[in-house]
Amino acid sequence: MVEKTHQTVLVAGASRGIGLAVAEHLTPRVRQLVTISRTPSPAGQWVAADLSQRSEIEAVQQAIGEDQLDALLYMGGTWETHAFTSQYDFETCSNEDIERVIAVNLLAPIRLVRALLPALRRSQNPKIVFMGSLSGRDNFPAREVANSASKFGLRSVVHALREELRSQQISITLINPGSVGTPEVLADLAAANLSADHAIPLSDLLQVIDCVLSLSRATCIKEIDLPAMLGRGA
Repeated sequence: MVEKTHQTVLVAGASRGIGLAVAEHLTPRVRQLVTISRTPSPAGQWVAADLSQRSEIEAVQQAIGEDQLDALLYMGGTWETHAFTSQYDFETCSNEDIERVIAVNLLAPIRLVRALLPALRRSQNPKIVFMGSLSGRDNFPAREVANSASKFGLRSVVHALREELRSQQISITLINPGSVGTPEVLADLAAANLSADHAIPLSDLLQVIDCVLSLSRATCIKEIDLPAMLGRGA
């Protein structure tokens, strides 16, 4: 039987990809798992919310209520149409696409943390984990303008929040992975005749998250870069 190491954990972006994998991994490890996404998540107590819309943050606050929140994991993310393919073209990218990427990847996590700070303060060992990207690292050769800008900005948010919350000992960590071996990514690699070794195994990413969540309140991991050995940025 897996030991339940946390009381209440919230995973945002839990309907697919990395967020769903994280939620399913944490399900037997926490007493209460709250999952947030626009479309239904099969894991945890699902709350329907489009976090790109400021008005829908309130639904998340209501789901937590007066409970403590031990960990907030923002695993949500999006990118421009045709991103990471030869079809991507900045000049023809729509304004709606650009604004959506910035709203989901940058504005939503800021608003969510601010809304849930009272619940995090009630925890004995509060953690915040943001899923960034190697695209947000200095001089990374990415072409996707809005995605790169949002991920680069997210790094600044994390570093500023760490200073703001340091006196309250609310830990905040940013994980910057390269391609992660979700079923969707593995299918894309296979279509390009590339091996799965060009992506990080999901199990490796989950172990990193377990490590961050297991630390005492006296310690904080600031930022972790996690490229695949055969991927860009290694």
